[in-house]
Amino acid sequence: MNTQAERPVDRWFSSYSSDHVNPTNQLIHVICVPAIFWSVIALLWCIPVPGSLFRQGLWAALAMFIAWSYYFRLSRPLGLGMLLVFIVISWSMRWLHGAIGGMQLTWLALAVFVVAWIGQFVGHKIEGRKPSFFTDLTYLLIGPLWVLAKLYRKLGIAY
Repeated sequence: MNTQAERPVDRWFSSYSSDHVNPTNQLIHVICVPAIFWSVIALLWCIPVPGSLFRQGLWAALAMFIAWSYYFRLSRPLGLGMLLVFIVISWSMRWLHGAIGGMQLTWLALAVFVVAWIGQFVGHKIEGRKPSFFTDLTYLLIGPLWVLAKLYRKLGIAY
C-alpha cells in the first residue's frame, strides 16, 4: 500500500496536473501563477489600516498566514518553501511600497494581475481545457503550490 499517493496534496496535484498537460500551458502557468500570486499580495498590501501600527501589509500578512497554514497542513516541506516565498514577497512589498508608494504599487499590481490572467486564459485555450478553479476555488491556492512542487522536483527535493 503506497500511502504517499494517498496524501491530499498528491490528489490536488494529480487533478490540477490533468488540466495542465500541454507543455506551453505549463510554461505559461509557471510564469503567470507566481505573477498573479504576487499581485494579489501586493493589492492586499496596499489596503491601509488606519490607526494601526501596521499601516501597510496587515491584510496581506493575514492572507499569507492563512494560506501558509493551509500549505503547511498539506505538506510540511512545501509549507516551509511557501514560508520562504512569503518572507521574500513581504520584504519586496515593503521595499516597493517605500520606493514607489502605495498608489503606484496598486497600479503595478493591477497591471500584473490583468496581464497574468490573460496569459492564464491563453494557456488554457492552448490546452483546450477550462481552468481548474472553475470546478473548485481551492485550486486558486493549489496553483502556487503546484509551481513550487515543480521546482522541488527539478531540484530533487522531496515534498
